Amino acid sequence: MNEPYLSLVIPLRDERENLRPLREELKAALHAARWTFEIIWVDDGSTDGSREVLQEICAEDVTSRALRLDRARGQTAALDAGFREARGEIVATLDADLQSDPADIPRMMDSLGSLDALVGYRIRRDDPAWRRALSRAANAVRNRVLGESIRDTGCSLKLFRRRCLQRIKLYDGMHRFLPALLSLEGFRVGQIGVRHRPRYKGRSKYGPTSRILGPVLDLLAVKWMQKRKLDYRAEILRGKERERNSRAG
Repeated sequence: MNEPYLSLVIPLRDERENLRPLREELKAALHAARWTFEIIWVDDGSTDGSREVLQEICAEDVTSRALRLDRARGQTAALDAGFREARGEIVATLDADLQSDPADIPRMMDSLGSLDALVGYRIRRDDPAWRRALSRAANAVRNRVLGESIRDTGCSLKLFRRRCLQRIKLYDGMHRFLPALLSLEGFRVGQIGVRHRPRYKGRSKYGPTSRILGPVLDLLAVKWMQKRKLDYRAEILRGKERERNSRAG
């Protein structure tokens, strides 16, 4: 297969029932595209048979590759592993729960333009009211603390230029702050509305506690990074031209 232009990184844990339907949707959305692509599935320690389904998908489909973490390490670790494996100039991220629509990916690719990253925000989010309220509050606090305006940092559908991701070092939980980390490096981040759907099968692996307690400490860490960022300019000093030539003779 030729080197891909787009690498799609999909972190997952215990999503066996969703993997083949997602693969079919990706096939429909991406095979008509004018750019080459690869799909990198990253199994974050699944115990429901996802591993075997991924092995079958990779045997059937030359565009798919799969990684399996040694045990459940978390979404940040799964994304980081996928980023390191990606070969495309553009890297997209997408959850395996089918709540994001793969048909939005071509539209995002067309909208990236000269930006370094493009992050989705969910329009008419199809989640329980308590989850939507919690997400709105978390985004408001995050933007207030960091001085940003990212509408929906929890949306999994994002595009990045791979060269920009290579400048970022991720720590556990920091996938939630990728737009802020990219902005710290001076990269340009845009936003775009994307569709959102009900979960197809299974349930979310992240409860309300994990969405509150961990991110608070991560938010403070990113704020510390903003305040401590080195910001300076250096001028190269050159000696005055010698006048011996004009004085010679």
